[in-house]
Amino acid sequence: MKRYVYINDDELSHNLYCDNRISNRKYTILNFLPKNLWEQFSRFMNQYFLLIACLQLWPLITPVNPASTWGPLILIFAVSATKEAWDDYNRYLSDKKANEKEVWVVKDGIKKHIQAQDVHVGNIVWLRENDEVPCDLVLLGTSDPQGLCYIETSALDGETDLKTRVIPSACMGMDFELLHKMKGVIECPCPDRDIRRFDANLRLFPPFIDNDLCPLTINNTTLQSCYLRNTEWACGVSVYTGNETKLGMSRGVPEPKLTAVDAMIDKLTGAIFVFQIVVVVVLGIAGNVWKDMESRKQWYVQYPIEGPWYELLVIPLRFELLCSIMIPISIKVSLDLVKSLYAKFIDWDEEMVDLETGTPARAANTAISEDLGQVEYILTDKTGTLTENKMIFKRCCIGGIFYGNENGDALKDSELLNSVTCGSPDVMRFLTVMAVCNTITPIKSKNGSISYKGQSQDEEALVRAAAQMHVSFINKSTNILEINFNGIMVQYEVLDILEFTSDRKRMSIVLKDCKDGKILLLSKGADESILPLALTGQQTRSFAEAVEHYAQQGLRTLCLAWRELEEDEYIEWSLIFKEANSSLVDREWKVAEVCQRLEKNFEILGVAAIEDRLQDGVPETIETLRKAGINFWMLTGDKQNTAIQIALSCNFVSPEPKGQLLLINGKTEDEVCRSLERVLLTMRITNSEPRDVAFVIDGWALEITLKHYRKAFTELAILSRTAICCRVTPSQKAQLVELLKTCEYRTLAIGDGGNDVRMIQQADIGVGISGREGLQAARAADYSIGKFRFLKRLILVHGRYSYNRTAFLSQYSFYKSLLICFIQILFSFVSGVSGTSLFNSVSLMAYNVFYTSIPVAVNVLDKDLSEKTVMQHPQILFYCQAGRLLNPSTFAGWFGRSLFHAIVVFVITLHAYASERSEMEEVSMVALSGCIWLQAFVVAIETNSFTTLQHLAVWGNLVGFYVINWIVSAIPSSGMYTIMFRLCRQPSYWISIGLIVGAGMGPVLALKYLRYTYRPSKINVLQQAERLGGPILSLGSIVEAPQGRVANEKDMTPLSIITSQAKNNRNPVYEPLLSDSPNATRRSLGSGTPFEFFQTSQSRLSSSYSRNCKDN
Repeated sequence: MKRYVYINDDELSHNLYCDNRISNRKYTILNFLPKNLWEQFSRFMNQYFLLIACLQLWPLITPVNPASTWGPLILIFAVSATKEAWDDYNRYLSDKKANEKEVWVVKDGIKKHIQAQDVHVGNIVWLRENDEVPCDLVLLGTSDPQGLCYIETSALDGETDLKTRVIPSACMGMDFELLHKMKGVIECPCPDRDIRRFDANLRLFPPFIDNDLCPLTINNTTLQSCYLRNTEWACGVSVYTGNETKLGMSRGVPEPKLTAVDAMIDKLTGAIFVFQIVVVVVLGIAGNVWKDMESRKQWYVQYPIEGPWYELLVIPLRFELLCSIMIPISIKVSLDLVKSLYAKFIDWDEEMVDLETGTPARAANTAISEDLGQVEYILTDKTGTLTENKMIFKRCCIGGIFYGNENGDALKDSELLNSVTCGSPDVMRFLTVMAVCNTITPIKSKNGSISYKGQSQDEEALVRAAAQMHVSFINKSTNILEINFNGIMVQYEVLDILEFTSDRKRMSIVLKDCKDGKILLLSKGADESILPLALTGQQTRSFAEAVEHYAQQGLRTLCLAWRELEEDEYIEWSLIFKEANSSLVDREWKVAEVCQRLEKNFEILGVAAIEDRLQDGVPETIETLRKAGINFWMLTGDKQNTAIQIALSCNFVSPEPKGQLLLINGKTEDEVCRSLERVLLTMRITNSEPRDVAFVIDGWALEITLKHYRKAFTELAILSRTAICCRVTPSQKAQLVELLKTCEYRTLAIGDGGNDVRMIQQADIGVGISGREGLQAARAADYSIGKFRFLKRLILVHGRYSYNRTAFLSQYSFYKSLLICFIQILFSFVSGVSGTSLFNSVSLMAYNVFYTSIPVAVNVLDKDLSEKTVMQHPQILFYCQAGRLLNPSTFAGWFGRSLFHAIVVFVITLHAYASERSEMEEVSMVALSGCIWLQAFVVAIETNSFTTLQHLAVWGNLVGFYVINWIVSAIPSSGMYTIMFRLCRQPSYWISIGLIVGAGMGPVLALKYLRYTYRPSKINVLQQAERLGGPILSLGSIVEAPQGRVANEKDMTPLSIITSQAKNNRNPVYEPLLSDSPNATRRSLGSGTPFEFFQTSQSRLSSSYSRNCKDN
């Protein structure tokens, strides 16, 4: 589909295209209520609670007042709706501000002021310096004589460097006054979200130009939300407006990510629902049997002889309503609220602020913080993520001669400097390519100094280095480049630019020497894209050796080449190139094909080597996270040797002989197949520890592997903890993330550039680094940080704490609901299995909303270990990765605890108050008081670090319970008149409460003491050491090394969680904190020892693979 935009004639497109009104709102005043309710009731749990609430409106079956369910339900819906309304209102205010900005447009040849929302497709928009671009424009004119303007795109892609834009060649030299009267048509594609591509054609109507077709690219546009900088004025025609701009098309709500904790909660909810149905059916049948056999014998039960057809359903439905609180109605809202707080803790963490740039950590996704504590694989980019992305030209090889090897800096190499002084032809050509084959813009300051701005850090490094060697790129005006050669000014006319693409892996420029008229083709790129194009007969072996030599030192390499073109050859080629550039369909592919016709028979000039230093703290961060059991994959577009050297320097792999690198290479299916089989065989039989074995694969072999040998490669991915993938494309990065996710591993992807966005969005958790390549990755990510080293704190501190707190909160929510429900079930056995409620409606509603929510709300501050201890002993992250705090086994512990506490409360209450003198309300209040006291102590013993706020919440909640009930008891119409006053005066009440607390908490405390004393987990050991203030026990004091393995110094960490193998090949390291779970194992790691990198057995590898790998 195409769009035709008529310049300066918006009437033709007024009804075809939208205006420039921006709307990011999700709702309107009219549709808010129905739309929001529809969204809320699209969730199964909300549908379930609505059904329960509606059933309670039937007086015949409801055992309690409908307000006990409708009240919390309305409150929860109101909280969610209020949050949605507030967010939408803020979006409305933002839209309103943008829509009402005033802009200049040309109407009937006159400039007029209108609001931005009134701009239409076809209008000519006039911009002044520092103005924000209101819509997507195609430039028609600027104040610069050469048709240039500078824009800031930070709001669009996060890149702060100014970018150069130029008016189309058809508009060059057009008089200022004629711009108001310009007429023409732009043929462009329909709106899309690709901010780096715009393939269109411009045709001006006479008398401006005689219908000549002019191709347009993204360099001829200024997009919405960019700012005009360092340019007095610019004007352009609007082609995309409103929500159809490229920025507007990019907006949208990303797909929600389901955390492992959420998935487990869903499974547990389903199990409780099944249990509830079973209970309802059993009690319903028992109730009907009792009614038919016993109830009619009782004089006080007045059942009619003949009942309606639905009589058999009444008692089961009563029990359904009575047991509906098994599933806590508030769990979703409670988890959403605390997860928002977890995200705020990350935002507020001053220790994660990059002091160099002042960049804080930011949590864009508030729903997945606990997943940070369960990460098993980290897939990381290299450049700008592990390294600083501050490129420095270090060495070079020109004409087979190496420069900079002795002192490590070619710019200080006397031999190279002498060659520059003498004007060596090879050296000067090499420096010329460095200086002009780029997209850099030189910017001259007021004091005469020149700085260079561009999108590529590599290009900036090359241009700066050339300038230091007296080949200075000093000016760029339209198509003329000015170079200063040792004080001699040389001008080149730019004829064509063959832009860099990830497929071609090179960039070329066609120049014409203004002095002698020679036409030159200069090119630079990766060695595999330049060296094969060398002139027949030229020896390239020395250059290949130079590339290999520099890569082994961890340097980035670029090969530089050139050739002289015949004028006839260029003219013939340029016609084909112009035609390809004018295509609206497959323009990129057609241009690449035409470029290949010219980029051949190169004279290879040399190799430039650029250093990109590691960021501070990268090796330490990777080493710490590897101790935590996290596997690392490096995905980079760099050469294999460069990536390997970086991997060695940042502790990805150990150097030989301890470490082992297995290479997968080949250009054909057979070669890759043999290589893959060899590596797989080696991995299966190797005597090296799995954590020290890594495989290395390049993009070509990876493409073949993923297409033809995916299953084998998946097995290899499971066997190896470390992988180095070189020369990979953005799509391949995303495919690798998806492959690990199919094996049910929790993945985290981290990167800093636009080429990492797909990988970041594909992973379970995406982390972006606010780096020199802009904020594209940071904006697409769930979390953004300033430096890679902050990843350690993000995972070990925030991720672990979030998981621990969420695990407790979710299970406690079920516990408190099951407790009250079990008491109701037990009461049914002494009330004729009739489905009668022991508690009144007000008490039930207050129990769910107030009495049990406040103490647990402050659990978001709980810390089982100090941050310092957690960072010193990363191995304890294993408990989170294995899901040791939230699984069916731990949930069974909470389930059993709730049943036990219900029996204690019911039995003691019944024996103390079930006499003819006691009122129903008294029995109910004693039982409710026992529940509140028990839960206060449960929260207290499960809290690891008490603060003043937590003490106030737990014990203040008890005081609040009595204060509220004293007030209610003072109201005659409350149904509880004088109840609490009478109970508090009775010694039997306080004795009952004491017995309930003692009998309920005694066994729990005894079990905790026995386990803490005789079978402590490693976390218990650390907690004890913190309390005593003594040193942490050494490895030898805690555990015994596995047989058949000799512990080395690196393994002797302060707290190793290695243990000898237990019976049935289970590892007792998985000591649960809340309940015993001997049979649970780490997900996706097979039936062997969960932490496979501490075991030498080979059998678990194949079983792990067969059980967890999905056949793709």
